[in-house]
Amino acid sequence: MRRGPVLAVLLAAIVVGLTLLWRYPVGLETLRGWLAAVQDWRMAHPLALAAGVFGLYVVTTALSLPLATWLTLGAGALFGFWQGLLLVSFASTLGATLAFLAARWLFRDWVAARLGGRIEAIRQGVARDGAFYLFTLRLIPAVPFFAVNLLMGLTPIKAWTFYWVSQVGMLAGTAVYVNAGTQLAQIDSLSGLASPLLLGSFALLGIFPWIARAALRLLKRRRVYARWSRPARFDRNMIVIGAGAAGLVSSYIAAATKAKVTLIESHRMGGDCLNYGCVPSKALLATAKAAHLQRHAADYGLEAPAPKLRFAEVMERIHKVIDGIAPHDSVERYEGLGVEVRLGRARLIDPWTVEITGAEGTTRLTARAIVLATGAAPFMPPLPGLDTVDPLTSDTLWEALRGRPEVPRRIAVLGGGPIGTELSQGFARLGAEVSQIEMGERLLPREDPEVSALVRRSLEADGVKVLTGHKALACGVEGGDKWIEVEADGARRRIVFDELIVAVGRAARLQGYGLEELGIPTGRVIETDAWLQTLYPNILAAGDVAGPYQFTHTAAHQAWFAAVNGLLAPFWRVKADYRVIPWATFCDPEVARVGLSEAEAKEQGIAHEVTRFELAELDRAIADGATAGFVKVLTVPGRDRILGVTIVGAHAGELIAEYVLAMKQGLGLNKILGTIHIYPTMAEANKYAAGAWKREHVNPRLLALAERFHRWRRGGDPASLRPATGTDGDD
Repeated sequence: MRRGPVLAVLLAAIVVGLTLLWRYPVGLETLRGWLAAVQDWRMAHPLALAAGVFGLYVVTTALSLPLATWLTLGAGALFGFWQGLLLVSFASTLGATLAFLAARWLFRDWVAARLGGRIEAIRQGVARDGAFYLFTLRLIPAVPFFAVNLLMGLTPIKAWTFYWVSQVGMLAGTAVYVNAGTQLAQIDSLSGLASPLLLGSFALLGIFPWIARAALRLLKRRRVYARWSRPARFDRNMIVIGAGAAGLVSSYIAAATKAKVTLIESHRMGGDCLNYGCVPSKALLATAKAAHLQRHAADYGLEAPAPKLRFAEVMERIHKVIDGIAPHDSVERYEGLGVEVRLGRARLIDPWTVEITGAEGTTRLTARAIVLATGAAPFMPPLPGLDTVDPLTSDTLWEALRGRPEVPRRIAVLGGGPIGTELSQGFARLGAEVSQIEMGERLLPREDPEVSALVRRSLEADGVKVLTGHKALACGVEGGDKWIEVEADGARRRIVFDELIVAVGRAARLQGYGLEELGIPTGRVIETDAWLQTLYPNILAAGDVAGPYQFTHTAAHQAWFAAVNGLLAPFWRVKADYRVIPWATFCDPEVARVGLSEAEAKEQGIAHEVTRFELAELDRAIADGATAGFVKVLTVPGRDRILGVTIVGAHAGELIAEYVLAMKQGLGLNKILGTIHIYPTMAEANKYAAGAWKREHVNPRLLALAERFHRWRRGGDPASLRPATGTDGDD
């Protein structure tokens, strides 16, 4: 059934009803007159009258007409308290449910399309709190019930849940008005019924579900802690386990607020990002970029010999870069900030006690709050023979290759995600013969297919043999040669290599911290709630070990919430906010994204428009010889609100920041278009993308009017300013 005609009929019915109410306003005297007129008929046809009142109530409520109060009073006067309450309770709930369903059928898809990615957060919120929230609204008559009906129809709450919660929630208010109807002769006005005292009482009833929920949460917490003996006092306000991004930020925030905090690290300060991940890989890519530019010097009008690689010096430079950044995350710096740093292995003994085993022996500390920031490690797949070929990972290759005079001649990279893609291109540009093996159909599977295709072409141009759709079967050594066997389209073959880099993902570090003994649930990561609290509310998790993202910047982002909630709960808690999470892959060209991709929008059925600007049209990109790539923006149809952005090109990781800010602050493309960007810069691509969107959304009627206005200014007929009624002819 088409929605347009149905909506038109409903609107017509509502307009007619409101018109009649305006011409014939309802009041107490009018209601008494109606009741007197039907008294005789009521005695002769009680069931027919009850059915008529029931039907009228359902229709009135379904159409959201402002008659519910009067009909409730009338039902009480006609049928008495119990019969009136029964009739009104079911009629009002049925009518409310019809209004709810009508709003859902007519408007929910439209609203969902405009909410975009935010609809998922609403879905989760309603799934978690929908019944409580609805029950609260139903208990407070000051909130218009018709508004509740329509608004709840736009949420994912189930119709049955809406029905029974409404049936129960409206009962108290219905009873008050039905009872008032039984005393209609003594009522002078409705002000007594809606007195501040009565509304205040209902408001207290309205917050009862939340009070009950808090009580249940407190009871659950007491049961969780029941088998443990809580210390009478604590040595620390907070203990943080792990000195990566999440741990460093958590401990810094605690110290900055003058809390007593201890940070425990078993290996190196700075965690994976500084020592094994982001920092060394970007240092490698910088050298690889320099070698690439030297090989292509002729493109810039230069004559230069091919790069002569001194690989041992390349690796030493990488370690110098690590050493140059390390003081920012050092023990000395954090102790200077007020953080006590302990080097050793940490293990939970109970919800408040951490045992630290280090060079100086074993000690125990207690803390009111504990933050688990243990990070993640490279995942090693269960591949037969893998251990026989001494595989490298992003954690081990920097030390394993240190001091080697030559880059490994043949490198196989297992994995087509960001880490595998960056390392493949980096080593290929340094002269290695690289084979990148990916079981899926394309590289960077989280990005749009066109992004994957562009990156693949770039890697292949650098000499990488990209083998997508190839499943690794086994590894081994034969005749002194290491090999990996792969299968594609039913055919098997062996790839010989000197070094194998495994980059198929990272797994949270969960073992050895006492989680099992405390019964803290874990899956791929530690299970946490919206506040990053574990089974024990005073034990929180942040960073890679908590998920859902494994980025350094999200680890630091989570750390703020973990620190605040650990230090201030239960007095104050803040839900972790994942609405705007950007990321980048630092291959060449770079790939950066925030929000929805085009593929995700299609998969999720989210209405969207795509605006695209090619970097080949950007002056600075042309000058720099960096024209590969584009800016692609997804927006709400007909509006400039941004749903997601993908940038492929030089400095994409920096360019995306403007869109991250815009999405976080609710700014649209018109604001970006109205912002001055320096010429010539790569950042102008963002403005030009906004301009491309604007050109597609100019009102043609306004353009036609502007054309006529300018024609008149040139000396044309003033009548030409009038809107045209047909097709314009030539001037």
